[in-house]
Amino acid sequence: MIDFLEGVVCEKTPARLVLQVGGVGYEIFISLNGYAGLPAIGAVCRLWVHDYVREDQHLLYGFVGADERRLFNLLLGVSGIGPKIALSALGGMSVRELTAAITGGEVSRLQGISGVGRKTAERIVLELRDKFEATEGLSGAFAAPAEQRLHDAARALVALGHKPAEAQKMVLAVAGGVPEDAGVAELVRLALRR
Repeated sequence: MIDFLEGVVCEKTPARLVLQVGGVGYEIFISLNGYAGLPAIGAVCRLWVHDYVREDQHLLYGFVGADERRLFNLLLGVSGIGPKIALSALGGMSVRELTAAITGGEVSRLQGISGVGRKTAERIVLELRDKFEATEGLSGAFAAPAEQRLHDAARALVALGHKPAEAQKMVLAVAGGVPEDAGVAELVRLALRR
């Protein structure tokens, strides 16, 4: 199996690119979000790859990050989801947004993906929700790097037995009244007290 390819970008469109590696041009299909993360034509690029082999096809799907590839592979494991729909899902939402939608059970949001109806969206939630760490659903609320301590405090509350949504609300409720230099332990203590 091919884990990643590193080479020169020869061609690129929003759906595919050609990456020259060692004198060979590989056609790689990408998501819209992946396209946005590609360098200019002629630049060196490394892509994580999913090697999709069927009796009548041999296709490469490329991803700018390993987390995007991991989510693509998880989506492929859902009954009724093929590479086109999985790539479409990653093109419509970031990995963080898609993970939050799945862990949050947001079926209507998943129905916004091209080719995904209500039953497929429900199947995605049902089959993938438990495959994510409980705390992965927290990442959507604390997006900025400066809010890492809020994320860590929510993770600590989840570890103490609170549900992710509940932990997130608890931390957000006390975050405004806490000095910026307060640590994670202080946030957890105040959240539990409240």
